[in-house]
Amino acid sequence: MNKYEVMAQEILNSIGGTGNVGEFTNCMTRLRVSIKDHGQIDEVGLKKVEGVLGVVDDETYQIILGPGVVSKVAEEFGKLIQRGSVNDSGEGTKIQESTDIKSELKKKNNTPFKNFLRKIGNIFIPLIPALVGAGIINGIAGLLNNLITSGNAADWVVTLQPILGVIGSAFFGYLTIFAGINAAKEFGGTPSLGGAVAAIIVAPAVANISYIYPFFGEIKLNAGQGGIIGAILAAGLLSVLEKYLRKRVPAAIDIIVTPTLSLLVVGLLTVFFLMPVSGIISQGIGDVTIWLLAHGGPLAGFVLASLFLPLVMFGLHQALIPIHAELITQVGYTALLPILAMAGAGQVGSAIAIYVKLNHNSRLRNMIKGALPVGFLGIGEPLIYGVSLPLGRPFITACLGGGFGGALLGLFAMTERFVGTVAIGPSGLVLIPLLKGPMGFGATVLVYLSGLVISYIAGFVLTYFFGFTKQMLVEHNKEE
Repeated sequence: MNKYEVMAQEILNSIGGTGNVGEFTNCMTRLRVSIKDHGQIDEVGLKKVEGVLGVVDDETYQIILGPGVVSKVAEEFGKLIQRGSVNDSGEGTKIQESTDIKSELKKKNNTPFKNFLRKIGNIFIPLIPALVGAGIINGIAGLLNNLITSGNAADWVVTLQPILGVIGSAFFGYLTIFAGINAAKEFGGTPSLGGAVAAIIVAPAVANISYIYPFFGEIKLNAGQGGIIGAILAAGLLSVLEKYLRKRVPAAIDIIVTPTLSLLVVGLLTVFFLMPVSGIISQGIGDVTIWLLAHGGPLAGFVLASLFLPLVMFGLHQALIPIHAELITQVGYTALLPILAMAGAGQVGSAIAIYVKLNHNSRLRNMIKGALPVGFLGIGEPLIYGVSLPLGRPFITACLGGGFGGALLGLFAMTERFVGTVAIGPSGLVLIPLLKGPMGFGATVLVYLSGLVISYIAGFVLTYFFGFTKQMLVEHNKEE
């Protein structure tokens, strides 16, 4: 039995066995499990499983394992579920008080606003691998184009550049359709119908449509008007109408009538209402964000970077995803993401300070050694949930440390020298190939790296000098 199978076995036993698992999936760092009865979870035992960095009890029960590890554990986890070979002796852990507490926590998290944010996140999370891959290829195509423009490119570069350009940009050209597909799935509709209504927004022929509204005059549409926001609204509306019709249309003609009426009605609403209105909303979001960064300067950068990880903890960061997408659509990059990426750099600096400060805590130091490499690459969850957050004060100093890097990028934004990125998903050093801005690639990378270094240093200094009380040092700085 390999170590990943052992981890999967111990995790499954700790969450109540095979019978307590509805569905499961994994993202880059977390095993996400739909739990049937939260009262059967032995959370204390789960956190003691070697390799488990933390847990998040949200809509799904999320076990943080870190990059690389999570995919291997998820594979073994699936095999165990399929075989049903786990000892389901967890019934004894079923305590009514625990169940009541879990139910109460779930009720608190089950607010319309938080549920809406979860749905937004669920629309975009499956798209992140394509966003990252296509974005990096797009960045490489941009670098090759610069080489061709300078006149120093070989013939094979001239041939390769447009090919990479197509591979990298094709996904972004149809991102609206993918968002529509996932939105329909999330809102309980048929994914293909969500994609069909979203495709109206990016169809080139929509540029031939114009009509006149009283008081507003002529409305002329453009392909892509309304973008991601329009696609989500259209797919959500279509899902509501589709479910309404399925309850009322006779089964014999449902396959013909329901999709046809759903697409026709919402398609007309999209053309005559959603595209103009969501276009105004999208443009407004982009303009306000750029204005905030350009006029808020270092203060705005500091606040945004410092508060980002607390937002992540409460799930509120998901509201920023459509903003990133709209900025990329409107100006070709999002200047918000690099500022927020400084938060992870603050965690890296803080972790190094903890490693130095707690020189007798071998368990924590080993965890830091394993998590630091991926922390530099922009995956901060192992450091957050495994190191700084359990300690308390170091999490705060780490967040503040990231704010200093955000302040530097905010300072440059004041003079419209934005540091942007052409895709969302990665951060840290991995974000470098995706960088773009009015300063040019070289200067943009230099400013971004300067922000990271400042955040590393600030996170280290603040944590080293202010992250521990004397009592905390006595408690945590001892051999385990």
